[in-house]
Amino acid sequence: MMNLEWVKDYIDISDQDLKELAVKITKAGINIEKVVSNHIDNLVIGKVLTCEKHPDSDHLNVCSVDVGKAKLQIVCGAPNVKAGIKVIVALPGAVLPGEFIIKKSKIRGVESNGMICALFELGLEEKNDENYAKGIEILGEDAKVGEDPLKYLGLDNTLYELDIHKHRNNDCYYHIGFAYEIGAILNRKVNLPDLSFKEDKSDSINNHMKIDVKTKKCPYYSARMVKNVHIGESPDFIKKRLLSVGMRPINNVVDISNYVMLEFGQPLHFFDKESLGDKIVVRDAKENEKIITLDGKNRILSKNDIVITDSKKPVCIAGVMGGENTEVESTTKDILIEAAIFDSVSIRYTANRLNLKSEASIRYGKGLSYEYTEMALERACHLLEKYAGATILSDTIKYDVIDKTPKIVEFKADDVNKILGIKISTDDMKIELNRLDFDYKLTKDKFKVIIPSRRLDIDPNINDIAEEIGRLYGYQNLISTIPRVPIRQGQYIGDVKYRKTISHRLRTLGLNESKTYTLVSPIMAKLFNYRKLEHATLPNPMSIDKSIVRTTLIPSLLNVYEYNKKRKVKDISLYEIAKTYDNKYNETSLVTGLCYGSYLSNGWTKSIKYNFYIVKGIVENILDYMGFKNRYSFDISDCSDLHPGISANILLDEKNIGIIGRVHPNICKDEVYVFEFSLNALMTDVKPLKYKEAPKYPGISKDMAFIVKKDISAGSIISTIKKVGGRLLDNVSVFDVYTGENVKEDEKSIAFSLDFIDKNKTLTEEEVMNLFNKIIDRVEKEYNAILRDK
Repeated sequence: MMNLEWVKDYIDISDQDLKELAVKITKAGINIEKVVSNHIDNLVIGKVLTCEKHPDSDHLNVCSVDVGKAKLQIVCGAPNVKAGIKVIVALPGAVLPGEFIIKKSKIRGVESNGMICALFELGLEEKNDENYAKGIEILGEDAKVGEDPLKYLGLDNTLYELDIHKHRNNDCYYHIGFAYEIGAILNRKVNLPDLSFKEDKSDSINNHMKIDVKTKKCPYYSARMVKNVHIGESPDFIKKRLLSVGMRPINNVVDISNYVMLEFGQPLHFFDKESLGDKIVVRDAKENEKIITLDGKNRILSKNDIVITDSKKPVCIAGVMGGENTEVESTTKDILIEAAIFDSVSIRYTANRLNLKSEASIRYGKGLSYEYTEMALERACHLLEKYAGATILSDTIKYDVIDKTPKIVEFKADDVNKILGIKISTDDMKIELNRLDFDYKLTKDKFKVIIPSRRLDIDPNINDIAEEIGRLYGYQNLISTIPRVPIRQGQYIGDVKYRKTISHRLRTLGLNESKTYTLVSPIMAKLFNYRKLEHATLPNPMSIDKSIVRTTLIPSLLNVYEYNKKRKVKDISLYEIAKTYDNKYNETSLVTGLCYGSYLSNGWTKSIKYNFYIVKGIVENILDYMGFKNRYSFDISDCSDLHPGISANILLDEKNIGIIGRVHPNICKDEVYVFEFSLNALMTDVKPLKYKEAPKYPGISKDMAFIVKKDISAGSIISTIKKVGGRLLDNVSVFDVYTGENVKEDEKSIAFSLDFIDKNKTLTEEEVMNLFNKIIDRVEKEYNAILRDK
């Protein structure tokens, strides 16, 4: 909370409507959550003329009260009400805190025309047993009847409740810092408070105290000593201002410490000098070190905390709370004043761990300006001399290794304009920098700005300066424009792109994605090691079943197959895309599929069962879809875990990239087909698809079937057919493979369909038959083949 009456000490805002000022501050970037005013309408000073006992109550009194314009009868139950005193009167129509509306009423049959008030009933004191027992507030004889009692008491304050952004530093947690913010908005100068005091030149703090800092978490530590302090009640203005922001006044010494903290943002700590001794050591706490804090609790510290010690024992948890053993008491005469800067992160951790968040620890945790640390120490001496009769010893003991390098930013006006997207002239920027009270030099068209140390939230870069200039220039002046940036299509890149593309295609083909564990058992690791890789074995596995990093996904999918089969799933179509690693942790992404049962089925027609050719077609569909048509082929596989007669290697550009086939019956007796190929092998550039004009002329189709040895592949024959067919052969495909009757046991019959077309003319039967016969001759000679039905 910020007390605007307090802020007026440092900047003139007497001509400002405080609600309108709150709007200006919010527009400039500091959000005012609420404007709180203690003012209450229909509240006046009254004088009790008579006070008589209520006829129907032993604790109520019937009072006649002069309120200036009238004399009112008011029933009051306070124990301290009596004739002749001046009091606070809430007239009918007044609305007290809690939406309590004062009305004319009858109390036990006697008319009452208002309410004589205690401070807690006006929300100005805490409602507790002590304040309740005090009764109503009795005003001084100088109080004028009919005037506003809150103005008389100096409590007619307006307060701002701030919602400060987490990146904003400590400067809006104290009244002078907030005055600078208002000064920047209104373009007015801030006046700092009186720091003067008289030193006792006959004595120095150096004669009484030494310091030794043994931790890197305290870059700055300073102290002064005062003697002959008279502890008593604080002056009214200090008490009232502390009350207004939620702090309970205690005595002049404690109140001055809090007052300076709320003024400069620098927490101070006052030690009883006699209890402290003659040496201070600042160090890291020892693990499990103990201290009894001012709240009477025994705190156990860790090595991450910072402590102030008397060279032997802790006397204060630095930045958080003092120790009971050096507490300033009513008999204290000599005081050591500490003003220090500690590591903000360490203070936050300590306060959280000990659950000791306080006004001081919050400010330490935000970071402090060393300049204000020095000023706060001098301000405390000034107030102690003035309001506690203290004698200030000469000199200051200090430890100072803080970095005082000025934060300097150099920029041109155009640099700021590019960031903000508007045009602010150089002269306007000079005005904004003057309002911020930032020192600068302008050489030609280049600014050189020195950021004051009180603004810890501003780093020496153009972005932070642009933000400060922009918020004061006015966010409402920013022009809304559509950003002019290059736009490109959003897309996946790298292996993610290929994995997503292939995964989508496999789902389109009817397969379901599976996710299995990367670690497998030694038995699983031995299966399908067709790439001949050495496995990486974990030194401390969770279990033997999860001890080896897999090099293939097929065994994992076989486990998923077994799981589904046991649960009566008849048709299983699975795929997985995942990374595998060898013993040197070389990474390879694999695409793996497993198929069992029916590929297509419904309730009333014959199902299409999975076989080698359907699974091969799925692989071919993927490779075609990825742009590798005419670049892949298949040859006989030597993988011992696949059926020797129903398996193949997958070749891309004549390089083996995977396997396909039926799982060997020794591993799985069911007719289960698998395929696996390297995703990395597909992550190459492919030629973009070219438009192919639809033929204008009709084509001619021919079929042929050859009987060949079983070890001759259809692929090799197709390759020969394409070479002979040349440009007129548009397509060749296998439509039948036959073994059985009329074909020898070591032979097979392969039937091919050939499509011929010429894009420039209509082919004649004679042209096609000449080419057709050449193909037959070449195949017969090259493969010792026999043309069927010749």
